[in-house]
Amino acid sequence: MSHPLPVTLAASTQAQIVAGVFGAIALVALRNFFVRLRRDRVVADTPLSRIRSAAQGYVKVAGRAGPAGENPTAAPLSSRPCVWWSYEVAHRETDSRGNKKWSVLDKASSTELFVLADEGGACLVGPVQAEITPTIHDTWYGATPRPGGPPPPSVGLLHIGDWRYTERLLSVGDRLSVMGELRSRSEMGSVEAAAAQKLRRWKQDQRTLLARFDANHDGHIDASEWEAAREEAVHESETELLHSPIPRISVISKPTNGEPFLIAPLSADGLERRERRFSVLYLAIGLLSVVLCAMALRHAGSLADAGHPASLSSAARD
Repeated sequence: MSHPLPVTLAASTQAQIVAGVFGAIALVALRNFFVRLRRDRVVADTPLSRIRSAAQGYVKVAGRAGPAGENPTAAPLSSRPCVWWSYEVAHRETDSRGNKKWSVLDKASSTELFVLADEGGACLVGPVQAEITPTIHDTWYGATPRPGGPPPPSVGLLHIGDWRYTERLLSVGDRLSVMGELRSRSEMGSVEAAAAQKLRRWKQDQRTLLARFDANHDGHIDASEWEAAREEAVHESETELLHSPIPRISVISKPTNGEPFLIAPLSADGLERRERRFSVLYLAIGLLSVVLCAMALRHAGSLADAGHPASLSSAARD
């Protein structure tokens, strides 16, 4: 006696599982679409500012990358000069079944500040937790836990060695667009320190010091006269500091309100186009998954309907 019903139910169940998978993909893709759409609007609505005139807060700036110190940073694997680096070292291992896989044993990213400069000014960029698109992305292989130098000119498809090295860099002089939170603080000198330095200079010129502050003309500076000199040094230092330009140190870092923190070797327009492409891609994946989910559900329904007559005729024969 044949029982076709379980086979029909199994096919229907498979179609429902497929529909569920496509439904989950659609939910994830559409969620990412709305996230990317918000990012796209933030990127598009944030105007490009010159570094010197940029207001504190969330900004979009562009310029050339440079080291914060006298010398650029050396990349850990290749020793190439750069302003930012990220690396990963993986080892090829074989399990008990003979299957080979890569296991990451070491990885790190640079946390050092670097300079971003345009035609009118410069600021520092703190790359921690930024979404960074590197200008150099190399992968090569070797036989030791650390490579002996930079990657060879042409790696090709040959994977010689059980160690894999991956290095991503931002190089000195790269043209970058940066979106993040700009924070500034003024470097105003201390009045007390300036006054103390002024008094030391005056003490080195005793003739001028006596001419200005030896009130009783005894050829010596007593305690009251020295106090008058100190007060005059403080007054002059305050005046000089008030009329001197105050240097400002500006740093772009991760925003506190959840806006995207982006560093990319793209123009401002290129950055907007990239975000828009991601939005369109997620929307297309989401809509396609919705269609495939609906088709799978319809197919599951038709399989279930086709199984009912067979089930009734089987019951009648029983």
